[in-house]
Amino acid sequence: MITKTKFVTVQPKSKRAKERFAGYMDQLHSCRIVQESEDNYILASITNRYSFEMKKINDQNWEVIK
Repeated sequence: MITKTKFVTVQPKSKRAKERFAGYMDQLHSCRIVQESEDNYILASITNRYSFEMKKINDQNWEVIK
């Protein structure tokens, strides 16, 4: 079975996230959802140079903007 790749659009909040956003993600907001649970996402940047986990609600480093 083939499933459609899901994406979310994220915005960095913390200093560390902003550094990763500029350095590894080339300031591209879209991320591919690698894995999803009820509370969290595991995301990969469009550039495939950075992967991270974020909470769906109240994450300290990132927020979903779309």
